[in-house]
Amino acid sequence: MARWRALPGELDPQVREFAEQLRRVVDRTGLSVAAVADRTGYSKASWERYLNGRLLAPKGAIVALAEVTGTPPIHLTTMWELAERAWSRSETRHDRTMEAVRISQARAALGEFGPAPDVREFDAGRMALTPGVAGPAGVSPTMPVSRETREARRTREAREKRGSAGGAPGGSGPRRATLFVAGVVGVVTIVVGAFLLTDAGDPRQAVGTTGSPSPSPAAPSTALPSGVLCAGADCTGRDAEEMGCSGDLVTTAKSATVGTTLVEVRYSRTCGAAWGRITGAAQGDEVRVTVGPVRQTGAVTVAGDPIAYTPMVAVRSASDATACAVLASGQQGCTP
Repeated sequence: MARWRALPGELDPQVREFAEQLRRVVDRTGLSVAAVADRTGYSKASWERYLNGRLLAPKGAIVALAEVTGTPPIHLTTMWELAERAWSRSETRHDRTMEAVRISQARAALGEFGPAPDVREFDAGRMALTPGVAGPAGVSPTMPVSRETREARRTREAREKRGSAGGAPGGSGPRRATLFVAGVVGVVTIVVGAFLLTDAGDPRQAVGTTGSPSPSPAAPSTALPSGVLCAGADCTGRDAEEMGCSGDLVTTAKSATVGTTLVEVRYSRTCGAAWGRITGAAQGDEVRVTVGPVRQTGAVTVAGDPIAYTPMVAVRSASDATACAVLASGQQGCTP
């Protein structure tokens, strides 16, 4: 029997059970990981990640494994469905955690500019900061008074006291005060401008914890992750799995139950695309996904296959897509 590494302790129970089941399937056949890779067409490195719980295997790999090991595919794909949903939930939590980390890193980076002086301290009229300029969430837009600013204020106050007691030099005091205020205002302008440029440079700062970003249907200008072959409009009409948009890049955005069949809107933020999926389906059942005037359709064509997908449709956000199930029994229903 193969000797496996211990599965990650933080693995979701359903994903853990699925990984253990895959190991049992491989153990029963006596095949090595290299042999499994050779017969299924998926690399050895990929199977090592699948079997060690580091990455959820795509559906195609599971179907291929069932074929080469003589395992009924319906049982493996059913367990894969449960594991895939659990993996998606974990990915969502991970995305939110990483978002918080990025915000924290951005705040720390902004701290490299040093505390910004408060211009209200340097005007006879005690000039106020411009309202409406807000910082990151949880950070007050009011700028703290730096140590240098406080020392400058104390120096000025001491000079004013000496001037009141013995007479200030004619004309030089007001002129120096004016130049000092002008210099401080210039520093504040630079710091605020740098903050705004830094904040605007990362569009992920605008993503909330309760929503998803809104990718453009057009292909993004940045390089796609390894294995992802399309984005935006280029994905319309294509298979999500073949284009590398499924697996750990997909989440369930919406779902509804029609009879005993689950219909879902599947969404890949990386690919900027959505598609429809039905599970627990029967031969002849159809799934449709609609985005505006665009519709894609998929169907269960083989008896015993409980799952069907539609091709992808480009979306700006997951809320743009609606998936519907049209069952052979005559029942119909759609996601919200």
